[in-house]
Amino acid sequence: MKNWKIDSDWTLFLDRDGVINRRIPGGYVCDWEEFQFLSGVLHAMALLNSRFQRIFVVTNQQGIGKGLMTESDLAHMHRRMYESIRESGGRIDAIYHCSAVAGQDDLFRKPAPGMALKAKNDFPEVDFSRSIMVGDTPSDMQFGHRLGMKTVRIESEEESAGPPEEVGAHFPSLLQFALTVLESSIAE
Repeated sequence: MKNWKIDSDWTLFLDRDGVINRRIPGGYVCDWEEFQFLSGVLHAMALLNSRFQRIFVVTNQQGIGKGLMTESDLAHMHRRMYESIRESGGRIDAIYHCSAVAGQDDLFRKPAPGMALKAKNDFPEVDFSRSIMVGDTPSDMQFGHRLGMKTVRIESEEESAGPPEEVGAHFPSLLQFALTVLESSIAE
């Protein structure tokens, strides 16, 4: 990250499960009662708010496609997540999701670029070359890499990292990433 020169016009794309909240191995977070913020995430979001021009969440939610939850369930969960982050001093400018099931040919399912292209359409100032994708799966890294973003891998016990050329940096948590971003901006 030393050569990234992140300044206040950069954009941050965040995966949800495994980055913001606890992933349920082999399952899906289908309602707010199952949603658990990972340690330090609310503090991290407040720190990141001060550093990035735009912050987006991009998340595959095939639980909808499998009939395990509804769009309304997801909207309720995201509303509560957003409120908790805002109350802690953080910000999310928009949340994009794809409900397609893995294996379906859908432009919006990561690693396809649809959610990022929608964000750029909604916020034309977004420049993918001045963006960072933070995720915990190979598809997150492919998503960012294909669009020319910097990529940050949050370590996960369930997933392999993906091809080394697609992973720009590794961190044990979103909080550690946020602290490093702030430390590097102070040093510049």
